[in-house]
Amino acid sequence: MTSTPAAAALRHPPEPLDPSAAISIRGLVKRYGDFTAVDGLDLDIRRGEIFALLGPNGAGKTTTVEICEGYRRRDAGEVRVLGEDPANGNRRWKSRLGIVLQSNSGESQLTVREMVAAQASYYPDPRDPDEVLELVGLTAKAGARGKSLSGGQRRRLDVALGIVGRPTLLFLDEPTTGFDPEARRQFWSLIRSLRELGTTMLLTTHYLDEAEELADRAGVIAHGRLVDVAVPSSLGGRETAPAVVSWTEDGVRRSEATATPTALVRELSRRFPGEVPDLAVARPTLEDVYLQMIGEAR
Repeated sequence: MTSTPAAAALRHPPEPLDPSAAISIRGLVKRYGDFTAVDGLDLDIRRGEIFALLGPNGAGKTTTVEICEGYRRRDAGEVRVLGEDPANGNRRWKSRLGIVLQSNSGESQLTVREMVAAQASYYPDPRDPDEVLELVGLTAKAGARGKSLSGGQRRRLDVALGIVGRPTLLFLDEPTTGFDPEARRQFWSLIRSLRELGTTMLLTTHYLDEAEELADRAGVIAHGRLVDVAVPSSLGGRETAPAVVSWTEDGVRRSEATATPTALVRELSRRFPGEVPDLAVARPTLEDVYLQMIGEAR
């Protein structure tokens, strides 16, 4: 007899929502006509962690985040963000969120300090605007108009506007798109300082090195479903995947995948006098396992 989804659900009831989590999701579904953008997603994000949500365009990342922010209604499932259903979030609940979108406020005629002070006025217990400007490294630009800022400075202003309300939970949507390498690393330092203040962060990014550098845990979403959740070093079984040992022998570059790279290196050291030519040992990168996971989900 064929098992129906309902029968399977009775045999394997979903775990209840986690009341201790900053974000707890069970069976989330969102459809746009005949297209299912999010298809039964389950996820818990712990308080105080940086969680990176990874996936290709159209995978359901933005829809999931917008539902958590209260911007979009779901079709099925349960969601709790800071203990509340975001579909019914009131002003007090919203004041506990910070949101940094991909677009920025850098074209304003207001000065940097005026923008941050204006944003602070919307919250019951905001941070001091000057304290925020110091935290994001914009004190020297407090009197500058938004349109005069560089791209990296505008992104710092976006973060200042997102954190001035003293959020418990901060949403960061592709925060370093368009940054040069130095600006990205400066921004990473800022994000780490916010974690030290106890802020929970949900980060969406296409930069896998950014996820590996910042995230306590990462989740990969494909076709509206969560493929895996783990610390970046373990995602997709990365920590147990075979290593690739490479060397040069008789003028030819050789490589061998092995679960025991140390044993292979010992064997090579016995074959060569002195150093093994061009020896390299590498395990799969986060990009390797990410591409494999989204490919297998097709």
